[in-house]
Amino acid sequence: MTTPQGGNRPPVLPTLLGLGPRAERRRRALPAGLLRLPTIGVDIGGTKVVAGVVDGEGKVLEKLRTDTPDKSKSPKVVEDVIVELVLELADRHDVHAVGIGAAGWVDSERSTVLFAPHLNWRGEPLRDALSSRLRFPVIVENDANAAAWAEWRFGAGRGEEHMVMLTLGTGIGGAVVRDGYVDRGRYGLAGEFGHMQVVPGGHRCPCGNRGCWEQYSSGNALVRDARELVAEESPVVQALLARAGGNVEAITGPLVTEAARAGDPTATELLYDVGTWLGVGIANLAAALDPGRFVIGGGVSEAGDLLLGPARDTFRRTLTGRGFRPESAIVHAALGNEAGLVGAADLARQVARRFRTIKRRRVERAVP
Repeated sequence: MTTPQGGNRPPVLPTLLGLGPRAERRRRALPAGLLRLPTIGVDIGGTKVVAGVVDGEGKVLEKLRTDTPDKSKSPKVVEDVIVELVLELADRHDVHAVGIGAAGWVDSERSTVLFAPHLNWRGEPLRDALSSRLRFPVIVENDANAAAWAEWRFGAGRGEEHMVMLTLGTGIGGAVVRDGYVDRGRYGLAGEFGHMQVVPGGHRCPCGNRGCWEQYSSGNALVRDARELVAEESPVVQALLARAGGNVEAITGPLVTEAARAGDPTATELLYDVGTWLGVGIANLAAALDPGRFVIGGGVSEAGDLLLGPARDTFRRTLTGRGFRPESAIVHAALGNEAGLVGAADLARQVARRFRTIKRRRVERAVP
């Protein structure tokens, strides 16, 4: 098979493992047996750390969860949490590699967390630190990249050669899977779509800029707009405030979604606004990347068509060349909160090896 430029496409099996074309030329195809090995995925977010054993079909066999240490804590405190979860799972499962999905910037070698907004990681060599303690092969991946890979392999992106995933939470994360590999960019930092500027001089973003897309289409935007209505003493928000027990701080994204599902017109309008901005941004990404499918995940996406309906409508109205080009599909993610964990575990299979770990685990637990 050839590309439109006439060049040969990378072989299918290595790309299935998330390796870029340059890595594929250097690496032999892995034996089919390695693709079926159970591995551990760890999803590290701002509030929780979840670790799970995942088989070769993307099924989570067991998972554990704990709170994320406060970001003021030293990096080793977070490492301790990861190590304990991994070793507890490894006591009960014959696992062969560990994939870490981190909410932050990860370098192109998938070894160092350059910056994590919710943790005290700044240039942290996480892969080497964990490998030396666990003696497992370890990879580190951006959490949105891991989630996108899981959706492409096992979920809503399956069968699509060129997919973009957006994760809508407190902000907007993103990732691209193209021709069977995660497109991480030259420095590993691709996919920060939430920080595209859509409103010059608009709302201030924690990144330091103004008018970033995630300030208009995210969980934070949804909650901010609802609370601003309360601050203005708008009568249209009284039912929503009552649902929050009269406490403005209790107005959250899930509460707004619940109210919208129950027919609250203000909550519905708030989600409509977020969905409209979502459609604007997706149209911009379609102009730049031209994927076949957009997969929308993250907590805010649980609103379903209350969010995706206006997003699709706005996308069609604002898409460059509308009416004269194919339109990308916009679909809801299939794997929910487990996507990051499953993707990190699946990507770790590229470094998996068949080996015994019983003695190694005993040595590790003996280290103070």
